[in-house]
Amino acid sequence: IKAIIQAVVSTQSTGEQGEKRINMAYLSVVSCHAVNGVAAIHSGLLVTSLFKDFYELYPEKFQNKTNGITPRRWLVLCNPSLSHLITEKIGDEWPVELSQLRNLEEFVNDKAFLQEVFKTKLENKRRLAQYVSDTYGIELNSGSMFDIQVKRIHEYKRQTLNLLHVITLYNRIKSNPNGEFVPRTIFFGGKAAPGYQTAKQIISLICHVANVINNDEAVGDKLKVVFLGNYRCSLAEIIMPAADLSEQISLAGTEASGTGNMKFMLNGALTIGTLDGANVEMREEMGEDNIFIFGMKVEDVAQLWQNGYDTRRYIERLPELKLALAQIKSGYFNPGEPHKFSGFADGLVDNDRFCVIADYEAYLACQEQVSELYMDWIKWTRKCLYNIASAGKFSSDRTINQYADEIWDIKKVHVDLNPPKE
Repeated sequence: IKAIIQAVVSTQSTGEQGEKRINMAYLSVVSCHAVNGVAAIHSGLLVTSLFKDFYELYPEKFQNKTNGITPRRWLVLCNPSLSHLITEKIGDEWPVELSQLRNLEEFVNDKAFLQEVFKTKLENKRRLAQYVSDTYGIELNSGSMFDIQVKRIHEYKRQTLNLLHVITLYNRIKSNPNGEFVPRTIFFGGKAAPGYQTAKQIISLICHVANVINNDEAVGDKLKVVFLGNYRCSLAEIIMPAADLSEQISLAGTEASGTGNMKFMLNGALTIGTLDGANVEMREEMGEDNIFIFGMKVEDVAQLWQNGYDTRRYIERLPELKLALAQIKSGYFNPGEPHKFSGFADGLVDNDRFCVIADYEAYLACQEQVSELYMDWIKWTRKCLYNIASAGKFSSDRTINQYADEIWDIKKVHVDLNPPKE
């Protein structure tokens, strides 16, 4: 009991006097009958690090409840054409029994069905392209790879890593304008907390880079960059069905779960990501051949810091990375305010808390694999279908049932609803 009290109540010095403060997370663990993470890796980190001492005292309290999404909104409503294709093949019960999507694996070698799935994706990409044209006046190539990262803007989610890839692609095109490149349209979207200055800088930098790239005639349709403003659920309903590639690239050990990754998966996007959050379980469900995994694992990150992480060892070895950082620092993309991002660039070099520099090389190599696969529409679409077929676990119905049975101790009640009025 004494150890618990000492853990919950900590003494912190303020001037010459110490004051007692309650650690609310610790108090919650003591007072609640159940504690859970929202993905297997997250729940594991709770018991091995964050609440390790409490787990040793109360192991029976700790559980895992992997997040889920509702398929009624995130497929039936937002992607009716794909929903119709699925229903034609496996019947109409899957929206309330999402595990039935596994039956789609029977059709992964059905070329005619793959072609229908491919056409549906193209229709959804055209819808998003029209939205971008109407809203921002940017004309997009719907045949290009729609590479999308939409989520809260935060350093740990590493929009900066994605942007370094964008700048690298741009530099490659500029140095070899007649070379063959897989055309990409790279979308960013998300909001920054009001007081989070670095997140706001990231948004501003993305927009400056996009402005240069989108107005460079030498680049043309090979590369476009779009920042989708005011990201929200209603806009996500247009975005998710249109994605070819889902960016889930947080530093391993920092993302609790994620749900956007599940929405993209359900709508047939392939994922490039780290072994973080629900990505780990997604890979288990779909098989490692149907997801692009790169970068350090949780234990690798710990080892990196233990050994002494020096970004300059990576930068000096990787000329493309060195160039991209120099362009950001020098104001290449914002000549009117050349010093605007110099502090941001210095911060990446001197205080890379989320190991963007360390994972850059692995990320680019994985993106090369993405581009190579995208050139073969049958192989790409087959993997898309495996993703859809593997999404059953990630229904919020499953999650809610687990909470009800294992934490809340409540029973289902069947409610008869009147049919909707015509």
